[in-house]
Amino acid sequence: MRHLILARPIVFLDLETTGPNPATDRIVELSMVRVRPGGDRDALTRRVNPGIPIPPEATAVHGITDADVAGAPRFPAIAAEVLAFIGEGDLAGFNVQRFDLPVLHRELAGAGKRLEMAGRAVVDAQVIYHRRVPRDLAAAYRYYCGKDLRDPHTARADVEACVEVLDAQLEVYPDLPRTPRELAAVFAPREVEAVDPDGRFVWQGDEAVVAFGPDGIRGRPLREVAAKDRGFLEWVLRRDFTPQVKAIVQAALAGRFPARRPPK
Repeated sequence: MRHLILARPIVFLDLETTGPNPATDRIVELSMVRVRPGGDRDALTRRVNPGIPIPPEATAVHGITDADVAGAPRFPAIAAEVLAFIGEGDLAGFNVQRFDLPVLHRELAGAGKRLEMAGRAVVDAQVIYHRRVPRDLAAAYRYYCGKDLRDPHTARADVEACVEVLDAQLEVYPDLPRTPRELAAVFAPREVEAVDPDGRFVWQGDEAVVAFGPDGIRGRPLREVAAKDRGFLEWVLRRDFTPQVKAIVQAALAGRFPARRPPK
């Protein structure tokens, strides 16, 4: 990369999954490119057996079938390798904030692992692109890099394209910051800060607040809901919410609540 100034590695991430729902769908392919200060890079690509059938509509997008992943490992078998590859690096991708990272957090939680996010910059090239020219990755690649994206919706092709797109964006827009941390600060999502990757709970000051559910629940502090409306939290535990959400709810029912960490 010629334009992004790196003080530590940045890891570009792309996932192919069983569908478009970050709360329920599973990884079938994962690809990462790690770019180090000075420009050296290495890559990791893994097929994953999701443990469930891949719907035909998902195969129509990324071309991966049940037969393709029949001999692949389940995600828990590669979770440690994924975390080791990311290391202490910052993160980047295309739609990584709303899709890839929530899916990865959920899969890691299911494997008994956790990707710590404190102090880690997240740069989403889609957010930059959509604020400037609303399109998808193939159009971004054509617009910024002047090339057609070959093999779209394969994780390796998409993540390699994203590396080029972000670097080209910094060339096209000389007013943009040049470090991952500054880019993350400028292009962070413009909504309240989430406690969990799905945004089911959000911060109001140092208090975790419920951001979903019926009127009378939504918008109230989690501490208050745990004291007065335990039935709602017990209902959450019985439904198809992510492991992170259920862990927060279980802790709240036991009288333990999220503590906001000060920024590093």
